[in-house]
This record gives sequence, structure tokens and C-alpha cells, in this order.
Amino acid sequence: MTDEVPKGSEPETSESLKAFGEVVKVFRRRAGLTQEQFAPLAGYSVPMIASIEQGRRLPSKGFVNRAEEVLDAFGVIRAAAKHLTRKAGLAKWFEEWAELEPLAVTFYIFENRFVPGLIQTPAYARTLFEKQIPAMGEDKIESNMAVRMERMQLIADHPETIYSFIIEEHVLRRQVVGPEVMREQIDHILACGERRNVDLQIMPHSRGHHAGLDGPLQLLETEDNTWYAYCEGQRTAQLIADAKEVSILQQRYARMRTQALSVEASVGLLREIRGAL
Repeated sequence: MTDEVPKGSEPETSESLKAFGEVVKVFRRRAGLTQEQFAPLAGYSVPMIASIEQGRRLPSKGFVNRAEEVLDAFGVIRAAAKHLTRKAGLAKWFEEWAELEPLAVTFYIFENRFVPGLIQTPAYARTLFEKQIPAMGEDKIESNMAVRMERMQLIADHPETIYSFIIEEHVLRRQVVGPEVMREQIDHILACGERRNVDLQIMPHSRGHHAGLDGPLQLLETEDNTWYAYCEGQRTAQLIADAKEVSILQQRYARMRTQALSVEASVGLLREIRGAL
């Protein structure tokens, strides 16, 4: 997934996020709560609370409202949140989807360009950023890396969420990174696939036509059983909430799951590709 910032859509500095995090921290301590005590009251994980307080995560509207209520913050937390519109390293058109990701109980991802962001290694992600056109400065690369690293923790932080990944075989064979980095990346994919809540499937070269030829696709379901979809192009993206449109994309993903290799066969192919590097 692309979470870098398109040209002409610069993010605000991370200072406002840090300031917001400090406001939350002050009111949490005023309430006599540790992060571990505050997390279940707010309905978010301890790592999520820590990330928000450290200014590394854009808080969702749900978090803002819940924190305001739980901490009895006199409207200060809501007021501070009004100044948060962007996060360093997070594209404007990706913000809404990023807010939904931690809320997912079911998460489906099909990718035909590169290894999905949620299961990238730091070395793989950094290579993609360093080769981005137009070229990024070091500060932008570091801010994008901070966001990507945060998102990489989603699977570990949400063991109850069901994740399904379908990746085109050519993504794993394309030499966008060096052999050593790719071996590490494939090892990481295999490790992710060992988690009880993760299914990994490869769409093989041998499968000619399949239901995902229109491009990458993501689907997620929230706790209230609402489904959303997200699709990306070169410099644009679309968050889809219309039930009929989401249903069409669900049908396509369901068909792709039958067209891709089984989980077991996918593991075998991943090991074969790694061995050839």
C-alpha cells in the first residue's frame, strides 16, 4: 500500500501530533491512569495509546471522542484534535482508510505491484521510498518510514483480526530490491503466514485471467459489520463505502481466493522463490 505523500500534497509537520499527544498524556495523568489502565477504558490497545501520545499516530475521531469522555477533558482534547488534519508521511487521500485499519475485524488485501505495506520489512520499505519518483529528501523518507513501521505493527497488535493476503507471483520475483533484502522479505511473509489469524495466497503466473486484473484492492469490515473498500491508482485513491460497490469488490476477492494457490501451495512457492535467490 502506498502511504507516501504525492507531490503538491505536503503533510503538516509532526509537531501538531506531538502537541496533541502531550495533551492526552496530561489529562490521562491528571485522571491518575497509566496507559495500561486507560487503554481498555478508551477501547484501544496500549501500543495505540502510546503511539498517539508520542505523536506517531493520527488519532481517529472515535479515539478523540472516547478520550474526551473518559478523561473528562473539558473539551480540550476535541479542540486540540481540530488542528490535526494530516500526519507526516501520510497522504491526504489515505487518511480516512488509515483511521479504519486499526478498527478492522476482517481485512482482505490483493496486491499486484509490491509486497503489501502491512507485511513489508523495514529494508524492503526503505528501498521503495528511496527509489520513489520524484526523489524524496531524507526527512521525507524518515517520516514515511515512521508511518510504515507503525502500520507494520497492526497484525501483531490485533491478533483477533482476520487477515487475508493475495499477492501476484511476479511481485515476489521482480528484483525491486537486492537478493538479501528479498530473502529477508520472503522469510517475513512466511512468518506472518504462520499466525493463526493470517492467510497468505499467491496468484500464480500460470493463472491467466483472474478477477483482480483491474488492480490492487483492499476490503475491511469494522466491529459494527460495516464493510469498506479501498483502491489505488498512480497518484489517486478511492475509499468506497457504497454497499453495492463494496459488494462487487467482495465478489471479486472471493473469486480470487478460489483462483489463487492454496495456502499450503503458496508456502511451497514462496520457499521455491526464496531458494532461487
